[in-house]
Amino acid sequence: MSRRVLVLDTTLRDGEQVPGAKLNIYEKLEIAHQLKKLNVDIIEAGFPSSSKGDFDSVQRIAKEIIDGPMITALARAVKADIDAVYESIKYAQNPLIHIVLGTSAIHVEKKFNKSKESILEMGIDAVRYAKTLLPNVQYSTEDASRSDFEYLWKTIEQVVKAGATMINIPDTVGYAVPEEFGELINKINYRLKNLNDKVILSVHCHNDTGLATANTLIAVKNGATKVECTLNGIGERAGNAALEEVAVGLKLRSSYYNAHTNVVLKEIKTTSKLVSTLMGLDIQVNKAITGDNAFAHSSGIHQDGLLKSRDAYEIIRPEDVGVENMELILTARSGRHAFKDAISKIIHKNIENKDFENLFNNFLNLADLKKEVYTHDLYYLVDRYYFEQGNTQAEVHTVSGKLYELVASQVISNDIFPSASVRLKRGEEFFKDSAVGDGPIDALYTAIKNIVGFDIELVEYKITSVSRGKEALGRVNLQIRYNNKVYSSKAVDTDIIRASALAFLNGVNMIIIEDIGNEK
Repeated sequence: MSRRVLVLDTTLRDGEQVPGAKLNIYEKLEIAHQLKKLNVDIIEAGFPSSSKGDFDSVQRIAKEIIDGPMITALARAVKADIDAVYESIKYAQNPLIHIVLGTSAIHVEKKFNKSKESILEMGIDAVRYAKTLLPNVQYSTEDASRSDFEYLWKTIEQVVKAGATMINIPDTVGYAVPEEFGELINKINYRLKNLNDKVILSVHCHNDTGLATANTLIAVKNGATKVECTLNGIGERAGNAALEEVAVGLKLRSSYYNAHTNVVLKEIKTTSKLVSTLMGLDIQVNKAITGDNAFAHSSGIHQDGLLKSRDAYEIIRPEDVGVENMELILTARSGRHAFKDAISKIIHKNIENKDFENLFNNFLNLADLKKEVYTHDLYYLVDRYYFEQGNTQAEVHTVSGKLYELVASQVISNDIFPSASVRLKRGEEFFKDSAVGDGPIDALYTAIKNIVGFDIELVEYKITSVSRGKEALGRVNLQIRYNNKVYSSKAVDTDIIRASALAFLNGVNMIIIEDIGNEK
């Protein structure tokens, strides 16, 4: 029978320790409410003794997040810290005190400059005191993966006898390797079950050598029934085990691990984006599960396989984790199969081999120039080809005169009236408009919306650099919502304002193309 693994999310504590990622109380609350939707079992809301602001945030979360996860916060093994945790979480429906104290020789002798016996007694006293306040107490043996095993076990044994209901084994500095860590958890699990089988065994892995997720999963395989993670793997230094990777890994290979979580996978992408946006921490494009390229395919071999059967190169369905759709990016590396699939949505008849080869060569030339080719580019390419051939009966969705081109744009950024002016072309017609906004990009998009007449909501806007130097290319990635449907679009240019305008127009043209297709 599959074991349920509890998930403690420490995005608001360990995750917020990333330099520059400080959140205000309202941002913390927003993330906490989303973590409830994600259905994590425990939210570690902060470190209340560190500041009044952190105390207030933890207390507010404890009061507001009801009918959902347990609420905990971190305390060192001292009375003042434990009191701060208790006072901040006592209003929660299901509060948990989390105590941490080192067990490795490095921590005991160098960090605390005390004897092993005195540190052990300190931990026991802390648990005993916490138990007078609340029934649920977690004890974390900091730097456990570098600790002498017998001293580590002695600590676990004594704090369990003192009343700890959860024992957490941290790989605090990412020192562990999966095989050794799995053996350590297996040994502790065996002894713990004989000592008190009601105590929950947990792990907290850091990613200093890129093994946090692997170490977490091998721990589950060896008996751990609780994992501590963060969204997008953020945290101290190289971060923590990524919640999305652990949850999807257990879902995908549930029979192997004989374990599962209750995480609502469809909420992963939304939660990931919220954390990234509020903390100002970009997600690497190739990040597993939540990166922009996690479900994007540009290799011709991969695109060919996907079009024949999605499971050829896709073991996780993007929609299962809340991603809108699979993305086939047309580049010079895309093969004939991907190109044929793309233009089959444009040309509604069998294409003669000669025409197809000519179109494909034209596409490759365009891809070499543009790097990435979008749907509306294919419409222009096909329209132009058949026009040059003198064939007006190609059964092509007619888009001439319906798609917008950017002719010119100008933005003015200031503290009073950020404004923008744009000039667009549609067929042989020219349009221009000016607008003010909350910033130059808002003004730019307002001017474009005034021209096209669509009620479009900007959902996400992101700029990244794709090359180096003075002539570096900037890529703008957008998500826009129109008629309750989300469209993803992007553009690349040396001018980020122009790239922003092009990306928005690409989205507008996608809407137009879809509407034309629906009319057929």
